[in-house]
Amino acid sequence: MGHQGFLRARRPEHKQQRREAILAAARELALNSGVRTVSLGGVASAVGLAKSNVTRYFGTREEIYLELTAEGWREWGRAVAERLDGASGPDAVVDALAEPFLALPLFCDLLGQVSTILEHNVSVDAARHFKHTMYDVVAEVAPLVVAAHPTLTESEAAEIVQAASGVAGLLYPLITPPPTLVRLYEQDERLAASCPEFLPSMKRLIAAVIAGLPTLR
Repeated sequence: MGHQGFLRARRPEHKQQRREAILAAARELALNSGVRTVSLGGVASAVGLAKSNVTRYFGTREEIYLELTAEGWREWGRAVAERLDGASGPDAVVDALAEPFLALPLFCDLLGQVSTILEHNVSVDAARHFKHTMYDVVAEVAPLVVAAHPTLTESEAAEIVQAASGVAGLLYPLITPPPTLVRLYEQDERLAASCPEFLPSMKRLIAAVIAGLPTLR
């Protein structure tokens, strides 16, 4: 869709279509080359808009990606809830929390940048929307964790859900290194061998949190 098609749109449904087009372009660019490489101008060009038109819908590049992070939280939460339905025991909880991340690489990429980058250049309204989305998902998933592993309290379960997202954000950059580190690992087998495997490492760390939290009561 060209500039004129976007500029003529005034009805609410057309404005929503613009937002969705911007988000879709930002999503595709980030999946192709990583979130850090994408500029606001790049998103605008991909959609066929001037940057000034994009900022009518998202004030900054970071607001676009914070919205996509909120979208990722909702998608991950739905996948976890499905896996926890009928699940029982700590191992089942670990699997339910960890395995959906494999299908959500953009969400993992974003999680590693929320507190360090994305939340630093957004409006209060954008930050509020993101935080409410995140905490709503945590509040929905935590009781399901308790149902599967009743020795946990609901507050412990909420900590575990948040810890799982933190672990994903921590590990993802390690398994998707920049070109310089890729070359380094090709030259240094010892360093290459020290790189963690994403899913096994995530499961081990989440399991440690599940086992450890009750000991701190």
